[in-house]
Amino acid sequence: MMGSAPMAEERPLTSPPIVIAHRGASGSRPEHTLAAYELAIEQGADFIEPDLVLTKDNVFVARHENEISGTTDVADHPEFASRHTTKTIDGAAITGWFTEDFTLAELRTLRAKERLPQFRPGNTAYDGQQPVPTLAEVIALAKRATAATGRTIGIYPETKHPTYFASIGHPMEKRLVRELRAAGWDSPQAPVFIQSFEVNNLKALKTLTGIRLIQLMNDTGGPADHAVDSYAAMATPAGLKAVATYAWGIGPNKVLVGRGKPLVHDAHAAGLRVHSWTYRAENAFLPEAYRVPGDPATHGRIGQEIADAVDAGVDGFFTDFPLIGAQVRDKPY
Repeated sequence: MMGSAPMAEERPLTSPPIVIAHRGASGSRPEHTLAAYELAIEQGADFIEPDLVLTKDNVFVARHENEISGTTDVADHPEFASRHTTKTIDGAAITGWFTEDFTLAELRTLRAKERLPQFRPGNTAYDGQQPVPTLAEVIALAKRATAATGRTIGIYPETKHPTYFASIGHPMEKRLVRELRAAGWDSPQAPVFIQSFEVNNLKALKTLTGIRLIQLMNDTGGPADHAVDSYAAMATPAGLKAVATYAWGIGPNKVLVGRGKPLVHDAHAAGLRVHSWTYRAENAFLPEAYRVPGDPATHGRIGQEIADAVDAGVDGFFTDFPLIGAQVRDKPY
């Protein structure tokens, strides 16, 4: 078990910062597929990120959401038409097909597709080629790649909607710790971070494992479990001090870091690392200062945006384009 949070001086900053492949190399392949993770590793990522949801038979699979109509071909399977439904998840009504209504065997009959075809039309060439991967497959890939490359390739799983899953009889924490422990990963030295936008989920994990925990933060709203009033309160010096009692670091929306913004400094002062998200190449996702002439799908100055975040002191960053991220890591602008 982990003890109380170490003091800041026990957490020297990572240099160079780590490159976290957001859902794999998702700028170049459909997200959360083994192909996307494999390409990310080839491009130099330090960590690959699987968002985790559960199947009906309690198997962790990698999907951005438990609603899968946007990332699989489930709508093309008439045998599953009757499972189309509406659910309330974290206070929002969502209509579609949900992983918790499928066994793993059923889910494996589906194939992944590009979630953002309007911005990444080239990725649609890979639609229909890849199944939905399990956490076990992602772990096995990271271990194979570590052996093959001589680099340590880690995983950076996010627990998606843990309070919701617990409410329908599928609690995540013990299952996740058990699977990671079976892989030999249960300490702060393991090449693993577990991240969540919720708080109680991380606090429960703190009692179960020594793996490093990351509190995600958005620039608006608050955790779905309502454990704190808002992410804004969490980002204050007092809020960060509270986060440091259960988490190793924070994962803030990238708009919260940068020149003239205190979050990185305040987090480091509280003994927390900072891994910001998400750096995407397309104009549609870039702040105006990093856009270039062209349409929303045109690639802008993502390398400079990442470099500026590194200059601001982040210890790592999530990117859909790990090749560019690795170039910044290895030869800062």
